[in-house]
Amino acid sequence: MKVMPDMDARTRRWRAALFLFMLATGVSMASWVARTPAVRDALDVSTGSMGLVLFGLSIGSMAGVLVSGGLVRKHGGRPVIAAGAGLLVAGLLVIAGGAALEVSGGVFGGLALFGAGMGLAEVAFNIEGAAVERTLGRPVLPVLHGCFSLGTVAGALLGMGLTAVRFPVGWHLAAVAVAVAAAGVWTVRAVPAGTGREDAESGGGVAAGGGGLRVQLAVWSDRRLVLIGLIVLAMAFAEGSANDWLPLLMVDGHGTSATAGSLTFMLFAVAMTTGRFAGGPLLMRYGPAAVVRASALVAAVGVALVVFSSSALLAGAAVVLWGLGASLGFPVTVSAAGEGEGVRDASARVAAVSTAGYAAFLVGPPSLGFLADHVGLRAAMIVVLVLLGGAALITGALRRRAASPVAEVPSPQSDLV
Repeated sequence: MKVMPDMDARTRRWRAALFLFMLATGVSMASWVARTPAVRDALDVSTGSMGLVLFGLSIGSMAGVLVSGGLVRKHGGRPVIAAGAGLLVAGLLVIAGGAALEVSGGVFGGLALFGAGMGLAEVAFNIEGAAVERTLGRPVLPVLHGCFSLGTVAGALLGMGLTAVRFPVGWHLAAVAVAVAAAGVWTVRAVPAGTGREDAESGGGVAAGGGGLRVQLAVWSDRRLVLIGLIVLAMAFAEGSANDWLPLLMVDGHGTSATAGSLTFMLFAVAMTTGRFAGGPLLMRYGPAAVVRASALVAAVGVALVVFSSSALLAGAAVVLWGLGASLGFPVTVSAAGEGEGVRDASARVAAVSTAGYAAFLVGPPSLGFLADHVGLRAAMIVVLVLLGGAALITGALRRRAASPVAEVPSPQSDLV
């Protein structure tokens, strides 16, 4: 039996900091989502106009995701996380002010800042989490993403409660901003300097010499990484589709009430959280290829029941399978991307796969709306079903490679201030 290395105090603090801030980002995201009706009412805009306001989040998120990997390779993860945390806090405060002052442009700008912070921090956190995994020799990313999912559940419950008592949305989001700022300060102090930084002096493989577009595309010459990228596209698309469409799918597709649709989404979020926290032992015993193959098939069964069942009750219960199946896809594929023949270019591979996953998560699911205009939302979800089936066929790419003797772990002398 392979003996896993014990965790020293520095690594324990590093890992705990990542967990804390992912929890905080989940709370902040769900707090915003839960209060969108209140913000719409405060702005006194139509649903269509609110859609334009929400577009700020998409713009900011994709901008942050696209530049994060290059910034980490140039400067290391810690300053990128610090910048992401700052933008998150600023975005929440601007959204709170825009809602209080009833200024749509202010909310749009705040969402753009908030999304940029999320994009920057998320990719950097995946790179940091993969580095912790290589240090410990056991899964960390599933629990890291599980903390985000747990945060969304907590944030949604908090938002529902404050909405019920008509607590002002501006003060709510401002309080969340303060909590995120506190978590961010502690996290930045606990994360070692230099994780993910690559330069010519370090012999950084494909990433040596900077983070330009050519460097960022070079990692995709690895056929295994391309297959991993296809898996994360499918799994992230399945997760994002539920986040974007599940309540409306239950209301329009199965005739449930709006409250039942929201509760169904809560059930999905709980299933995602459970799957991510429970996934570590399964990965250690069966390996990532077998676990993700089973996960994709379980998610496919859940989606199929939601699409083809005539019973709203059965469809609602099947959401548990959808959530459990989709829960491990993103973190496990990112972890597999961090493996390879050399760890110095691991941040480039992790960033590439993370970017592909977030693009599928953020951009892909909204496209189902155009298809749903022609075939209905339930039928449009067959796209998700097909993608999950395809992912199950290529999970062999996730089989673990031998560990590299070169470790991408900051030296004990790294500055921890």
